[in-house]
Amino acid sequence: MGPNGLRCGVMILEAAGAVPIAIWLYLLLGRGGFWLSSGAGLPGRRRASRRPGPKSGGGPEVPPHSVVAVIPARNEAESVGRAVKSLKKQDFRGEFHIVVVDDNSTDDTAEAAREAGALVVRGASLPPGWMGKLWAASQGVREAGRFQPDYLLLTDADIVHPPDNLAGLLARAEQGYDLASYMATLECGTLPERALVPAFVFFFFMLYPPAWIRNPRRKTAGAAGGCILIRREALERIGGLEAIRGELIDDCALAWAVKRSGGSVWLGLSARTRSIRQYRTFGEIGRMISRTAFTQLRYSPALLAGTFVGLAVTYLLPPVLVFAGQPGLGGAGWALLSAAYLPTLRFYRRSPLWAPLLPLAAAFFLGATAHSAVAYWRGEGGMWKGRSQAVKSL
Repeated sequence: MGPNGLRCGVMILEAAGAVPIAIWLYLLLGRGGFWLSSGAGLPGRRRASRRPGPKSGGGPEVPPHSVVAVIPARNEAESVGRAVKSLKKQDFRGEFHIVVVDDNSTDDTAEAAREAGALVVRGASLPPGWMGKLWAASQGVREAGRFQPDYLLLTDADIVHPPDNLAGLLARAEQGYDLASYMATLECGTLPERALVPAFVFFFFMLYPPAWIRNPRRKTAGAAGGCILIRREALERIGGLEAIRGELIDDCALAWAVKRSGGSVWLGLSARTRSIRQYRTFGEIGRMISRTAFTQLRYSPALLAGTFVGLAVTYLLPPVLVFAGQPGLGGAGWALLSAAYLPTLRFYRRSPLWAPLLPLAAAFFLGATAHSAVAYWRGEGGMWKGRSQAVKSL
């Protein structure tokens, strides 16, 4: 190759290297500060509470509202007891009930929930058009209706709540939100969890910046299905869970329906609300991501291709440029993505040495997304708890 060819090659590399830098400058400065969202105490829009209330222990002031927690559970005997017991310990002076819907479990889920103190409802068979979790949750909501609660706490069987969790969510709701949600802190003990769980949270907040979610002028809406407090009247206004019965990503669909109806939504990351579900292998985490990845792309091959190009340029190109002899531009892009990842690593108490490895996590997520698309096209999409929930229409 002659001098002109070399110069042309260098110019192409320099132009390519500038792209991820521009992307990361936008992400850092123009996407709602998502990368700083690793904390539960995010500021929110405030308005006066409808009525004053007593203090709940040493926590925030909360009105004496009534709340029913609804837990859909399918083969969760190992965790549901701990989840229910944590709810029984809530420092909350209002009326509070816990309903567990046993979604046709083949283990001792119902017995474990009952022994822990929950009201257990036996779930009916899954009808056509419904996602399994939503069908179970809707039966719990129907059972909760006899208590006429002001709020519903939709939570999972693997979530352990600190004593002030409910009071904190209610205080947030009383600031003017129809739906308040905590993303629970996920287990981060095994090697696969340490390598991928912080990245999962980072990518989630990139898609759903909390500042944009709580902004009524933006359409972005999101929630974390493990811990959602919603006003009963807001749920009724959107038509109940039946309005989203076919949605695989049910938490974000619920938040979107609330916001579209004129409601307000808040999402934060809680250090003390914890998921006790463990992922012992990379395959388990891969299947968790694969379950909804292609759904997130609306089953679109074009969006799938765009996602591959976008993630490759944003995460993989900077280290490739470094090893291709362009340490300046490649190193700058790599440094920016590493810096953006540091707050999430700090929240999960991981070493900052994990930050430069974010491109490897992105490559893993790309693989899981490809698996999600292939599974969908094979008629096995959305596989969870023995059910294939995202089936390609023929």
